[in-house]
Amino acid sequence: MNIALPALIAFLLLLPGFIFRTRLKRAERTSLDFSPFGQIVAEAVLWSFVAHLLWLALSDIVFSQRFQPLVLMKLLSASPFSQADATVAVAANFAWVASYFGSLFVASFLVPTLVRATISRFRLDRSSAPWGAVFRFHDAPWYYLLTGADFTEEEAPDFIVISAIVEIAKEAVLYVGVLSEFFVDADGQLDRLVLQGVSRRPIAADKNGADADDGSESGRFYEVDGDSFVLRYSETVTLNVQYVKLTAEETADPAIHSSR
Repeated sequence: MNIALPALIAFLLLLPGFIFRTRLKRAERTSLDFSPFGQIVAEAVLWSFVAHLLWLALSDIVFSQRFQPLVLMKLLSASPFSQADATVAVAANFAWVASYFGSLFVASFLVPTLVRATISRFRLDRSSAPWGAVFRFHDAPWYYLLTGADFTEEEAPDFIVISAIVEIAKEAVLYVGVLSEFFVDADGQLDRLVLQGVSRRPIAADKNGADADDGSESGRFYEVDGDSFVLRYSETVTLNVQYVKLTAEETADPAIHSSR
């Protein structure tokens, strides 16, 4: 018990910081990576420190409950007698201790979720924003590339067109479609793209000098049947991303956006 109790107390004290950091952070990499471990712990400790300061201040104001450092030091002590005295003190105020940690864990989950939603809603994390470097999610490059999050709300694209070259039977084929959603793997690499309204053509059927200006696409592109087309990023040779912003006339006339 001498070792287990201090470890449990330290875990409970630091857990809010890890929860806060996990909910606030938008990261595409989810696999275990030991290289930034020190940074992860430092951020979690910092968030825990701030959270406890705020919650202790609220406890003092709302419930008139003041933090007793001596009790905490005895709980973290290796002495069984000190631990026993501190345990009695905690038991006497168990309702407040349970409410303190319970509400802190809930707030550590909800508050960063709302903060992240606010940052994304008002595009405070775009590269050109005044505080973009502070609010930007630096571990989510595909998110910014494939959602148009770097644009202002007025300039945000209405849809994103993906053009990808895939090698099939030693022949390069170009696929073009509107991006519906995308997925990344555990290492943060782009895994697959889900496209709609997809058309394809062999690169060999590309426009040459004779017909480059005829403006005809129907003779070169072939529609791909289906509602959703899944394109694996590992099978693509090149990937082109085009942000499309509709004009007022195009928005009013749906016929302009008919399939190829």
